[in-house]
Amino acid sequence: MQILKLLPGMMVELKKPHPCGTHQFRILRVGSICRIVCLSCGRDMEMDRIKLERAIKKIAEGSPSVSQ
Repeated sequence: MQILKLLPGMMVELKKPHPCGTHQFRILRVGSICRIVCLSCGRDMEMDRIKLERAIKKIAEGSPSVSQ
């Protein structure tokens, strides 16, 4: 499995919805434990990076990109 390049400010769509019904989240902090916030209700949560990488369905367009 390839390690995803995640950056604070990226918008991601997860496979499973949040209890409020949305799939859209913004990444606030990246590390071994990542912090994400729901774009619908504003609830923030912490998640292991490995679990987050497996849960990501796609990275939304317009998110900050990694410059090479």
